[in-house]
Amino acid sequence: MVIKVGDKIPSVTLRHLNEDGSVNAVSADDYFKGKTVAVFGLPGAYTRTCSSRHLPGYVTNSAALQGKGIDEIACVSVNDAFVMGAWGKEHSAGGKVTMLGDGSGELTAALGLTVDRREAGMGIRSQRYSMVVQDGVVVELNVEPSGEYGVSSAEAMLGRR
Repeated sequence: MVIKVGDKIPSVTLRHLNEDGSVNAVSADDYFKGKTVAVFGLPGAYTRTCSSRHLPGYVTNSAALQGKGIDEIACVSVNDAFVMGAWGKEHSAGGKVTMLGDGSGELTAALGLTVDRREAGMGIRSQRYSMVVQDGVVVELNVEPSGEYGVSSAEAMLGRR
């Protein structure tokens, strides 16, 4: 079942890299509590559209999104915290976008947003999406049709706020 507006974010553990290189495990319940978070999910770090458009769009537009009521921006991918940390560093995401690793795809599966990319050698990945989560509850959800990029972009989110 795909998550929908009004649903609570599933209680899973995500991971991100601390500045000292250690991995921080954070429960989704704690991460989303008491704030408004713009979340965008994508198929994989270092992949073509994800690296050229999706992540850079949120980095570039982070201040504008915060000006429209977003407390934090999070990027989620079915990659480990080390890959997400390195990718975020490469795109100057520090202080703008929190790079959350969903290495085992636990959150992605619980959201009902997996996509089978085994034929392309990528395994089970995430569909491309964006959502706004207020105090742990989804208030906006935008899932891209397969192979497309648009409704989940930072620019589209800005236009809806």
